[in-house]
Amino acid sequence: MGFMNLFKHFLGDDWGVHPDDRKRPAADRPLRTMPVPEKLYLPLQQHLGGPARPVVLVGQQVKKGELIAEAQGMISAPIHAPTSGTIVAVTDITAPHPSGLTLPAIILAADGRDEWVDCQGCADPFALDPAEIGKRVAAAGVVGLGGAAFPSAVKLTGAARSKVKTLVINGGECEPYLSCDDRQMRERAADIVDGIRIMLHATGAREALVGIEDNKPEAIAAMQAAAAGVAEVHIRPIPARYPMGSEKQLVQVLTGKEVAAESRTFDIGILVHNVGTALAVRAAIRDGRPLISRVVTVNGNCANDPGNIEVLVGTLAEEVIAFAGGLKGDGIGLARRVMGGPMMGMQIPHWRVPVVKGTSGILAFDAQEVAAQEPDPCIRCGSCVKACPMGLLPLEMSARIRNSAYDEAVGIGLKDCIACGCCAYVCPSKIPLVQYFVHAKGELAAQDRNKLRNDATKKLAQQRQERLDREAREKAEAAAKRKAEREAAAAAKAAAEAAAKQASETAGATEGESA
Repeated sequence: MGFMNLFKHFLGDDWGVHPDDRKRPAADRPLRTMPVPEKLYLPLQQHLGGPARPVVLVGQQVKKGELIAEAQGMISAPIHAPTSGTIVAVTDITAPHPSGLTLPAIILAADGRDEWVDCQGCADPFALDPAEIGKRVAAAGVVGLGGAAFPSAVKLTGAARSKVKTLVINGGECEPYLSCDDRQMRERAADIVDGIRIMLHATGAREALVGIEDNKPEAIAAMQAAAAGVAEVHIRPIPARYPMGSEKQLVQVLTGKEVAAESRTFDIGILVHNVGTALAVRAAIRDGRPLISRVVTVNGNCANDPGNIEVLVGTLAEEVIAFAGGLKGDGIGLARRVMGGPMMGMQIPHWRVPVVKGTSGILAFDAQEVAAQEPDPCIRCGSCVKACPMGLLPLEMSARIRNSAYDEAVGIGLKDCIACGCCAYVCPSKIPLVQYFVHAKGELAAQDRNKLRNDATKKLAQQRQERLDREAREKAEAAAKRKAEREAAAAAKAAAEAAAKQASETAGATEGESA
């Protein structure tokens, strides 16, 4: 169960769990802005979809906000320079992932001037064509800032095509320890509401429902004040329950509509975005500024000065930690490093990992927070079933996965699992249920890839055989045609020779008679 030993074991009324949120005192401290670091490490893969492609060379001078890597494909996002400086390398760096594997990145050395490229904003976004808003959001590299990092423009334009009626804004922030969205709603509520209105214009949706968990009263009050007089934006307090911030759960609570298995919210006329994304959309449209920074929560028992910090994308986590006062006892008691939230975030091997667009938190846990025990046998208490927000049967799925019966696990709902961790959180036997599900999904994905590869190989082999057969037929037909032509030519020649001989004989006979 790990760090979850800290939390009280409460079950939700119908689904989910109620962990101790551990958000304060970080949530109550004002936002801070971190100075520009000496170097920024910018992975080309900071979003779902295809990685960006570098468009700069080593040694090239760039300005803040300048494009340094362009999107590749429909599902991708460009990357921009977070400050002015020099491109010093395009190389591999450690990925923000438990594996500690590397991924390609651009390294930018800051010049200290922080000089912006010329940005073309729009004073009246509502005069723009909705499609133009989508193009500008795409060009700004805006992705979902709630954690998924899906390119926002794809969702905006898709919503317009699907004639979405309702825009749901996720201000739940249900993960323990995290408070970056909470703090932004308190301090930047007016800008968030403005961004929401721009999203409404871009999608054609009629109303926006902003869901905020009721453990954030200051954020609710600030957003209600900012939305006063804006008829299409409604602030809706929702119960504090994990994983309330999950898309399907939030939609169900706010609208009463259920998203069917393997369906999208688009299918029921709803689009979901995060409050931080609304801010990024506003900056992209009104100011013409790309997404080059985000607010990150620094928290955990080992953090000296927990709080929320505006950080440039590409800043190393160790530098963020240092700006936030470092670690207690110089990190002697540090037991785990996490990027993101404790429930769905990533454990990282060291702090020399960069903040990316989807990084919501940098958490430094001590031994008490990560105290782990070996799992015990299942006692079939049913707690995991009650806690599952998707109404699944975690125990039954894990049993099938242990026996490699992946298709059977899919048949009882594996693909609907959102890996929220509620089942593992409530399990008194500390069974790592989520790990089973993630493993199974990885195996199924590998099987799908192998099937596609085998199908492709089979298709290529079939096409090759068809080509060889066609070439053999064409060769045989050509040979037969040549033979027929030779035979026809020989026959014609023989006929001509016979005709000439006969003519000669006839002429000779005629001359004899004349003589």
